[in-house]
Amino acid sequence: MEKPTEPASIPDAGRDTREPPSMSTPPAPRRPTRDLTARAVAAVAAVVTVGAGLAVRAGADGAFAKYAGSALYTVLVCALVAVCAPRARPLVVAATALAVSWAVEFAQLTGVPAELSAHSTAARLVLGSTFNAPDLLWYAVGAAGAWAVLRAAARARPLTSFRGPVPRSPASPVSRRHGRWCVAGRCR
Repeated sequence: MEKPTEPASIPDAGRDTREPPSMSTPPAPRRPTRDLTARAVAAVAAVVTVGAGLAVRAGADGAFAKYAGSALYTVLVCALVAVCAPRARPLVVAATALAVSWAVEFAQLTGVPAELSAHSTAARLVLGSTFNAPDLLWYAVGAAGAWAVLRAAARARPLTSFRGPVPRSPASPVSRRHGRWCVAGRCR
């Protein structure tokens, strides 16, 4: 009897019928709860930052209130960036917030924010009205403070896998290199 040699005559010729190794273990979840938790924390931070800004504005005056408000403005933008991108690294979040804050400040040189501020309180609070060069420094201070808090929170968060916390025994393939957790050669 002759063996079939044509792929069409061999059942399942183009398909691997063995079970792939990844199917024997459950796949890792996409971690939607971690993203939701990060977003919720960032949203709460945004509300707390607005509260702190209003408290500074109500309780203090002069240069302290002005520059604390500038720093808190960038902290608020950091929180909003973290809401939008919960997996972003702290440096990316802080740099994005600083760039947005500086862009808003430099936009004040055009006079458009002043025109909008004359018609809307919300525009005045968000866009400001006049350019003030020292604000650029205080935006950087706010971004640096937010970065420090985000980085500390990222370092404090335990590394987890789909099976639960990663064991940290000497026999474990988990190590810490350059401040990052590494599992089987992949660093986070």
